[in-house]
Amino acid sequence: MISLLLRIIVNAAAIFAAVRLLPGLHWSGTVLQLAGVALVMGVVNGFLKPILKLLTCPLQMLTLGLFGLVLNGLLLMLTAYLSQQFGFDFKVDGILWAIIGGIVIGLVSTALSLLIPGKQD
Repeated sequence: MISLLLRIIVNAAAIFAAVRLLPGLHWSGTVLQLAGVALVMGVVNGFLKPILKLLTCPLQMLTLGLFGLVLNGLLLMLTAYLSQQFGFDFKVDGILWAIIGGIVIGLVSTALSLLIPGKQD
């Protein structure tokens, strides 16, 4: 349970950093709503990402893994759409901002995860 809460906090901080750094990502609301966006992102990445990576494996191999960046961007756009449906005000201006946002979120999330003591996944 603590591990799940830490993951949500790390993802929320990574989303917050991406929103502050990139003009194409927008969020306004409370910290609890940002945690909701992080939870939506976790569910989307947890359920859809493995399936989509398997289905796009030939394309990933053909592009030497660069399609993974596009896939992350598409999942971030889906996260923004679902977040708006749940009433969390998180928006992405387009696929290019989503790809860049996915890179920033991934880097910040990885860096923050390394700072957390204990078991590393």
